[in-house]
Amino acid sequence: MYQILITPFIAALAAQLIKLTIKSNNLKLNWRSLISYSGMPSSHAAMAASLATSVGLTEGVNSPIFAACVVFSFFIIRDALGIRQYVGQHGAVLNDLIKNLRQDKIGPEKEYPVLIEKIGHTPAQIIAGILLGFLISWFSFICLA
Repeated sequence: MYQILITPFIAALAAQLIKLTIKSNNLKLNWRSLISYSGMPSSHAAMAASLATSVGLTEGVNSPIFAACVVFSFFIIRDALGIRQYVGQHGAVLNDLIKNLRQDKIGPEKEYPVLIEKIGHTPAQIIAGILLGFLISWFSFICLA
């Protein structure tokens, strides 16, 4: 039981640590980067895939709990791929509008926060996260069985 609980967290942590080593992610070694939302591979996809894989390997792929984990994983991965991409695009547009407001001196003299623009994942980042989660769960199942 603890293997099913712990393995997805290990997969998510592994994905976050891998993000720090990939140059294209433009992350620095600090606490903020360790909890970053975007980048290669997706820790959300790794954790969701790891949970579904762990349950499938221990309970069987015909079990209702495996089916529930697959559905849950679908929603987590869909959110990381779709909705969060749009949120990042909105953040970029709003940051640009705020910059233009300041330059044109339009509106109240108010400080607006700089919004995070890199929140979502690309399909490649999602696939890498799914593969990482699957492999970590499979390796955990083989080694600890």
